[in-house]
Amino acid sequence: MRIPLGLRAAAGSSSGGPWNIASAVYNGSPINSYYVGTRDSNCQDVFFKPDGTKMYILGNGNDNVYEYNLSTAWDISTASYLQSFSVAAQDNTPAGISFKDDGTKMYIVGSTNDTVYEYNLSTAWNISTASYLQSFSVAAQDTNPGGLFFKTDGTKMYIVGVVNRIVYEYNLSTAWNISTASYLQSFSVAAQAGPQGISFKDDGTKMYIVGAGSDNVYEYNLSTAWNISTASYLQSFSVTSYETTPNGVFFKGDGTKMYIIGSSANAVYQYDLSTAWNLATASFTNPTTVAAQDTLPGGLFFKTDGTKMYIVGSINDTVYEYNLSTAWDISTASYLQSFSVTAQDNTPTGISFKDDGTKMYIVGFTTDTVYEYNLSTAWNVTTASYLQSFSVAAQDTGPIGISFKDDGTKMYMIGTVRDSVWSYDL
Repeated sequence: MRIPLGLRAAAGSSSGGPWNIASAVYNGSPINSYYVGTRDSNCQDVFFKPDGTKMYILGNGNDNVYEYNLSTAWDISTASYLQSFSVAAQDNTPAGISFKDDGTKMYIVGSTNDTVYEYNLSTAWNISTASYLQSFSVAAQDTNPGGLFFKTDGTKMYIVGVVNRIVYEYNLSTAWNISTASYLQSFSVAAQAGPQGISFKDDGTKMYIVGAGSDNVYEYNLSTAWNISTASYLQSFSVTSYETTPNGVFFKGDGTKMYIIGSSANAVYQYDLSTAWNLATASFTNPTTVAAQDTLPGGLFFKTDGTKMYIVGSINDTVYEYNLSTAWDISTASYLQSFSVTAQDNTPTGISFKDDGTKMYIVGFTTDTVYEYNLSTAWNVTTASYLQSFSVAAQDTGPIGISFKDDGTKMYMIGTVRDSVWSYDL
């Protein structure tokens, strides 16, 4: 099986469930396949003219673009080879190809120099008339770019990076002119695939990634068209692209933000949910490291107005308090002070507060116990004093998280031994 490396969607060309890859049906073999191995032994990407009468193949065996005519639009069985154009002078590992929508410009991304190359075509769609114009490096984002796509009006460019498994978005202040490109933001697709190719629905509300490791096409919804930070994988949501050891999760009260804390990078990760409480609409915003305080953070909690964040770490057995100059924006967090809980447990894993900030609760992994503290000054951990405890060992000997119902009449604990959530009445 040849590993799929490139992907390009025809604008609006679909039937029986447009843009929904779950409804795709292969038309049969060999009538709807076309062998291009006679031209290049390592084909990387494919692009179609918008009317379906031309097909372009990019190969890095010979570092060429190959142009084919299709006598029946969109029917690759009618393809006939026409001519080729070498890009070896720019890059000897070309990986992705795209064209301006009128065929007067061609773009190649190459992984030898980690660069996008722009060519002018004096005759539209005729690659024999191509001449190299300029380049734009993407090495600061990824050292092995694999796919390339442009927004239909040429004001945005998207690169998929193989090394970091990330889609990168760039703004072009002058449409179709890559010298005016500036990096904007990124979106990880590591949870789904080893990405190689990328395409978008023509209105920018769907993104498609093809993965080399899995031989799959992955579909994402974009709640804001062409804005990859609003991308969400259609079938599930994973945080492994940023954190492989997530230890805690917290939601803003209105469900529009989610925070994950993890110990693989010792950081807090912030996600925006464009639809409240719907994980499918979550998009990564930014991380904030807490490694300076503790290298094994386990629990996470926010003050009800979002102006304070609390972390519990099991290396130093300590609760850490941070101020947020902008509510709910962890990029504005600054470390303030701490409170040790080592007298109660030397492996604290979870943390919670009463909604007025006058009580703090810690769950300890070593003693399988929940500890209650009074705060003489609300939300100030330095004023905490230990009050009492409650053992959860009868339910689970590996408690890692704790939460309370808003009115304090129920407590919930999650444990790793029985992989269960336990509910308690207070």
